[in-house]
Amino acid sequence: MSDTLPQDLEKGQTAHNIDYNSSTEYDHIQSNGAPNPITKITTSPNGDIVYLGNQSFHRHELLNAFAGDLNPGIHHTPHRPMGNPVPLGLSGFAVCCFVVSMVNMGARDVTNVKIIASCSLFFGGVIEVIAGLWCLVIENTFAATALGSYGGFWMSYGAINIDAFGIVSSYETTEEFNNAMGIFLIAWFIFSFIMWVCTFKATWPFFFLFLFLWTFILMLAIGAFTGSTGCNKAGGALGILATFTAFYIILAGTATPENSYIPIRSFPMPGAPRI
Repeated sequence: MSDTLPQDLEKGQTAHNIDYNSSTEYDHIQSNGAPNPITKITTSPNGDIVYLGNQSFHRHELLNAFAGDLNPGIHHTPHRPMGNPVPLGLSGFAVCCFVVSMVNMGARDVTNVKIIASCSLFFGGVIEVIAGLWCLVIENTFAATALGSYGGFWMSYGAINIDAFGIVSSYETTEEFNNAMGIFLIAWFIFSFIMWVCTFKATWPFFFLFLFLWTFILMLAIGAFTGSTGCNKAGGALGILATFTAFYIILAGTATPENSYIPIRSFPMPGAPRI
């Protein structure tokens, strides 16, 4: 049997003369034991509806921001000759968030946050940015945006806490610096809120990660503006929740039946597309 695909959904290109009885893709579908193997793919005249065999889908349901591995369990892992960079980038974020949050909560009477400088520059900074760039290679736009941006956040936060950069000393008063830090954090609160809006069809852990994240940054911003120790400690507590949610997602993305006896469920949200 030979058909012509009207349009390649990911790249917007036309594919011709694909023999589904001998193609690698079709054999892969059959080998997975699919109850209704797809034998024909067509689209509506305007391209808004995609017909996969005897099922129809809206085009936007297939072209979603999470067609990658940042939401393990929703999508089948695509075959590619490289590993998944997302758990590495998310690990850098989680470790830095944990350290900062513990200091903000005053754990072990530590109040100087400058210990985060080295970690935020290298693990949460450089490594996370590299992981974000590799997400572009695997065509995961959301992961590239999130990891690349937060990698830049950690590097800039580390620079603020390194005296050699002269950022803190450039302000004439502590009040002026605190207000500047509050403005810096508000910008990241807005960005994090936008990222959270993009998780409404993801998994529950991923949804809660960004929920805790933007509230964590918002509380730190309020603490910077007002000088409230309580807000800083509340932000630290929210950061700890974000950290362990990130650790859960990391485990879900790396634990497989081949390497672990403890498989982790992903808990997709209602309406989460499955590809």
